[in-house]
Amino acid sequence: MLSFKYLLSSLVDVYTMIIFVYVLMSWIPNKRGIIADIDNVLAKICDPYLNLFRKFIPPLGGMVDISPIIALLVLQFGLRLILMFL
Repeated sequence: MLSFKYLLSSLVDVYTMIIFVYVLMSWIPNKRGIIADIDNVLAKICDPYLNLFRKFIPPLGGMVDISPIIALLVLQFGLRLILMFL
């Protein structure tokens, strides 16, 4: 059971880092070449999860999207809740 907890925690940590890199890459204005390819791959991985939160949380001031922050908090608290019951 300990190895399952470790595996689950590691997977959530990796996904958290992927979302973090995706958010940081959104600050790059002109993406070309390999950067555009990496951004496309990260978008396919992150957008399905982030879109769940974007439906309910509008951008602040029309420009600042806080849904990744909420999504990461839900992901981390959800992991802690699951690990508490295992």
